[in-house]
Amino acid sequence: MRNPLRFPTWVFYAASRYVSARRRDKSSPSAFLSILGIAVGVMALIVVLSVMNGFQLGFIESILELSSYHVRIENVPADRMGGKFAQELRSSPGVVSVIPFVELQSIVRGSRRVQQACVIRGIPVNAAEQDPGFTDKLDFEEGAFDLSDPRSALVGAEMARSLGLSVGDEFTALALSGASLEAINPENGSFRVAGIFRSGFYDYDLGWAFIGLDAATALHGRNAPFVYGVKLSNRWNDAAVVADLEKLTAGTGMRVVSWRQFNRAFFGALRTEKIMMFLLVGLIFVIVALNIFQSQRRMALERREEIGLLRAVGASVFSVRLVFACDGFIIGLAGATSGLVAGLLLAGNIQTFFSALEFVVNGFITLVNLVASILSGGNAEEAGTFSIFSPAVFYLREIPSRTIPLEVVLIYSFGFLSSTLAAWTASGKAALERPAEVLRYE
Repeated sequence: MRNPLRFPTWVFYAASRYVSARRRDKSSPSAFLSILGIAVGVMALIVVLSVMNGFQLGFIESILELSSYHVRIENVPADRMGGKFAQELRSSPGVVSVIPFVELQSIVRGSRRVQQACVIRGIPVNAAEQDPGFTDKLDFEEGAFDLSDPRSALVGAEMARSLGLSVGDEFTALALSGASLEAINPENGSFRVAGIFRSGFYDYDLGWAFIGLDAATALHGRNAPFVYGVKLSNRWNDAAVVADLEKLTAGTGMRVVSWRQFNRAFFGALRTEKIMMFLLVGLIFVIVALNIFQSQRRMALERREEIGLLRAVGASVFSVRLVFACDGFIIGLAGATSGLVAGLLLAGNIQTFFSALEFVVNGFITLVNLVASILSGGNAEEAGTFSIFSPAVFYLREIPSRTIPLEVVLIYSFGFLSSTLAAWTASGKAALERPAEVLRYE
């Protein structure tokens, strides 16, 4: 006769009964608290990482689209600008666009006679057509992307505010060029503002301006440092593209640099920040797992007689431990699923959540001001409004949020697997009890 306890179907039934029994038994630790703890941990990790991804990816995309590109080819000779070499670059596998540019360190002065340092980049007048991703990151407050006039310039919004510039105003730029300090050649140029942009990155909005490539070459003078900015269809495939371009530029003195190398310090800091945040918020799971461990250990001791009966009728040690592991799995699955749903809803509507929170806090402040005004006879000072991320303090207009599916899967898996592992570990000693010793006095 086959032993029915060899089959795992009864295990899930027994585990579900244990969960419901603990809910009714007031003396046993509540499974609801464990489920709530896992749900809060999963929700908190999803929301925190989504907001962090929103900030970090916004910075990264601004840098890659506007500044470093996916791949840079530096030290390009003037005779390699355009023509056959540019066509070979554009025909390389994985390359979407190739933009030549010249970058100048300069000092600019506007109508307020205020001077400041500025990076002036000369780009083709049709850069918007060649590289749509570039213009997508530029939000023009005034004017538009128009470099058809040789004296046209696009300036950042913060720089325009600092220099007192509006569309149509003129400013002067002083650029220093030369192969050495003894051979410095100052060049002076006058430009008219054709557009004022915001990129979402404060450094660019404060200290960057774009002019035509020919105008930048004339401003720099001889031996202008030409660079090719290359955009890829998949920026994560940069290693293969760099290898192909290094073969194409071998022996020419040109240098091929990936976006990982060009920005490794900044991107490395962002990665470290994200890992540390993940670990700190992930401590919630450690606390919940310890709670589940103690709960399952206590339940295993309270049910020694039932474990002895299961062992006496043929249940194996593995099957008994599996009952407790399934108990933890059910708790973890319920908590992780509810936390997943809440986290995704909150991360997808984070701006609405903060707006509602600000509305509640400001309503409370208004009520307190009203009461204080009544008690003081109208002499109370009125408090200001509350804003979690005030534009006066933080350089943003709304809270960004980006949810990465792989991270969500990892968080969800870690949520229910931690409780399963804690329950499995807690049942080890109780499952080894000998039936005869347990049932001797029963």
